[in-house]
Amino acid sequence: MSTYETLRHFADTWFLLAMTIFFVGVVLYTLRPGSRSTHDDIADIPFRNDAPAKGFDDRPSEQLKERENG
Repeated sequence: MSTYETLRHFADTWFLLAMTIFFVGVVLYTLRPGSRSTHDDIADIPFRNDAPAKGFDDRPSEQLKERENG
């Protein structure tokens, strides 16, 4: 059996199985119950430190913070 055929057989069987197990593991790790707060925090990254658009709300940022905090 040539090297190519040996590697081809390995890739068609065991490596495919290893990649499938790795993929399922990553999906399960991502969807685990304790990761919700982490995903919520990551989802808010684009909106951190955003200033309101000019003309949308002309109040100073201190007034906006007071309104948001209650």
